[in-house]
Amino acid sequence: MTSYKLVARRPGQADTIIQIANCRIGGGNVVVVAGPCAVESEYQMLELGRQLKECGVHMLRGGAYKPRTSPYSFQGLGEEGLQILARTRELTGLPVISEVTDVRELDKAYHYIDVIQIGSRNMQNFALLTEVGKQDKPVLLKRGLAATLEEWLWAAEYIAAAGNHQIILCERGIRSFETYTRNTFDINAIPALKELTCLPVLADPSHGTGRASLVAPVARAALAAGADGLLIEVHTNPSQALSDGFQSLTPQEMGRLMRELRQIAPAVGKTLP
Repeated sequence: MTSYKLVARRPGQADTIIQIANCRIGGGNVVVVAGPCAVESEYQMLELGRQLKECGVHMLRGGAYKPRTSPYSFQGLGEEGLQILARTRELTGLPVISEVTDVRELDKAYHYIDVIQIGSRNMQNFALLTEVGKQDKPVLLKRGLAATLEEWLWAAEYIAAAGNHQIILCERGIRSFETYTRNTFDINAIPALKELTCLPVLADPSHGTGRASLVAPVARAALAAGADGLLIEVHTNPSQALSDGFQSLTPQEMGRLMRELRQIAPAVGKTLP
């Protein structure tokens, strides 16, 4: 018997289903979340949001606070970025996900976004995990750079122990000896997590590969492996993106991927609304 008792799957337990506006995550539904790595401007986000809605994407992602390896890289627009996300939601009707990197950002972010994202670098920021556990909004918890499945589930347990059971796990690749890709996407993690926990599992092939050309193939593989959804970076002009343009699809490429996913989902017993 595992000691992370709150998020562990019990015999006969059904999958957790998390409802976010009109999006249903888990229980056989496939949810696609897409958007830029970073919110750069209102025009960029409103135009991209419109195009992604036309593609059939269910939720929008965009970073307002960006923890970057270099202190000289673009760090995000902060609260202005959150306000832009909220206006994009008003225009498109699509719920929004954004990362919170510090407990001091939580109160601001709460009023603008629908899902709180905990990024890879903060997977074991236990103070932050505890605070988001006190919120009444769903939490998207990304896997740490080199975290084992057990360490990842312990992080989820921190959130659940503080009272919030609306937890979505996101596999985003782990650091390995391979240098061709940004990370090594752990396809094993998806079916393994389905055995270990009842929580929904999303896949992020953008960070998992770091190469736009590999995003669609790995997204298709993740869906076939049992993922409940995908988190994909999309930018209207990837070559001009302020963050992670090299791994971002264009809206046209995203539309093509959505058509492919609609063919795969029924074959693996899932529904892509």
